[in-house]
Amino acid sequence: DIVLNCNVNNGCKRTQIPFYLIWIIIGFILAETEKNINQKIEQATFGAGCFWCVEAVFEQLDGVVNVRSGYTGGSTENPTYEDICTGKTGYAEVIQIDYNSSLISYKKLLDIFWKSHDPTTLNQQGADIGTQYRSVIFHHNEEQRKISQKSMQNAAESGTFIKPIVTEIIPMGIFYQAENYHQNYYRVNPNAPYCMVVIKPKLDKLTKNI
Repeated sequence: DIVLNCNVNNGCKRTQIPFYLIWIIIGFILAETEKNINQKIEQATFGAGCFWCVEAVFEQLDGVVNVRSGYTGGSTENPTYEDICTGKTGYAEVIQIDYNSSLISYKKLLDIFWKSHDPTTLNQQGADIGTQYRSVIFHHNEEQRKISQKSMQNAAESGTFIKPIVTEIIPMGIFYQAENYHQNYYRVNPNAPYCMVVIKPKLDKLTKNI
């Protein structure tokens, strides 16, 4: 046993803690440390139309730690949603994903990416039209670039799409997180008209196909 002290008000007292309890605590600390080491958190950034839809899709995946809606691909600093909506900034509405690559691979994320939108429509997803809604993969490193190109080739040859895929694959630039009211939009506003008419049917369809 281990003897600990002291009590400020009553002086020092001898308190014994069993060794087995010490080993339980040490074991817990080691287990948490190993867990953190095994969690390799990486990032992926995709544009596939309105980020409210895309965010809702990827938030439900096992291995995804966090999803943020935002803007990238433009040149001006600190763009706002109003700026983006002009379609003249060069920015795309995107989601940035933090994911545990030991639980879900970048390739798997790309598989979901192709299923979650129509990559054959230029600067458009459904009724959302403009360059901000373009289909685009922003790769964070050379490995992601290669995987993305191979994934797009596989998608094009799969027979799923009748028209050619127009998705861009370009290097990741500065990411600007969108305004707070855009974050977790579907989760916070499930009864909003856009969520009920557009997002929910898409999620229901994807759930059957994933």
